[in-house]
Amino acid sequence: MQRIHFTVADLARTRVRSTLGPLAEGVLALGALDRRGSAEFAGWRTRTSRLLREQPQFVLRRKLRDPDDLVALLERDPDGGPEPRMPTGSGLSTAEGTALALSTWRIGTAPYWERIQARLDDECDACGRIVMAGGVQMLLATLHPRIVWRPPVLELLDGPEGDVHLDGRGLLLVPSVFLAGRVGRLITATRDSGVPALVYALSVGSGDATALWTDPDDDSGEALGALVGPTRAAALRALTASCTTGELAARLGISSAGASQHATVLRQSGLITTRRVNNSVLHSVTPLGRALLGRRLRQPAAAGAVPAGAVPAGAVRPRAAAR
Repeated sequence: MQRIHFTVADLARTRVRSTLGPLAEGVLALGALDRRGSAEFAGWRTRTSRLLREQPQFVLRRKLRDPDDLVALLERDPDGGPEPRMPTGSGLSTAEGTALALSTWRIGTAPYWERIQARLDDECDACGRIVMAGGVQMLLATLHPRIVWRPPVLELLDGPEGDVHLDGRGLLLVPSVFLAGRVGRLITATRDSGVPALVYALSVGSGDATALWTDPDDDSGEALGALVGPTRAAALRALTASCTTGELAARLGISSAGASQHATVLRQSGLITTRRVNNSVLHSVTPLGRALLGRRLRQPAAAGAVPAGAVPAGAVRPRAAAR
């Protein structure tokens, strides 16, 4: 059992984010590929494994000792180095692990990302409503049937035995569709901010699995990633619902500087427009950008909708409806 210890300051600094970005989604997806017995992933696993075998990075997957070792790519180097490090004995260097995770993102996640993002956004919206009605402690008590809130400790009923003290840093709560059969994964210090993150499992029933994992309508997601790169392609998709640079960084799980750089390239290419609103800038996809996405898009957020991770007003939606 893993135990996460909160202080009052940690409760005040707990936030919800829909994703930690493409690298994290690739790491989690690779773990799901190797977890047999999850029937809802069967079709997706077969297609993704076949496509990965055609990639040069497939040899890296065969060298990897344990997919869980890739989680180290999402954490700060404990010795204070500028880059994370793969564990000794993992079979891969940091550069090889990164290449494998991003290849898995491009092949196994990006083509489905529009659907996955909608599912994650729904979960974040439900979390915000719970916080509005009952506070952060109610949210912690309803994350997952096997995550137990015993104030001031959050208990994960799987994972390594041990205690983690947040020490005032707060906690990012991040839902994932790639943790079937598991409760969650704790990242003790995220690369960009050093804030701990708990990635917790969303249940994916048969109906959800059909909606998420049916074949993509076309290969435009893969083609777009090959053209502009997977992170920039994810940024373009994220901006179909207009947002600020800071919100884009949160949606992608990257630094504000990185989000600003990607937005600049997309703007210079005519794929997005940027306008100043008070002290912030707001980015939106242009008709050319929508054409490049090459498929029917999910409707942008309605006027007045709250970005993922914020706390919207309103009554609590039943948790089961968000799952």
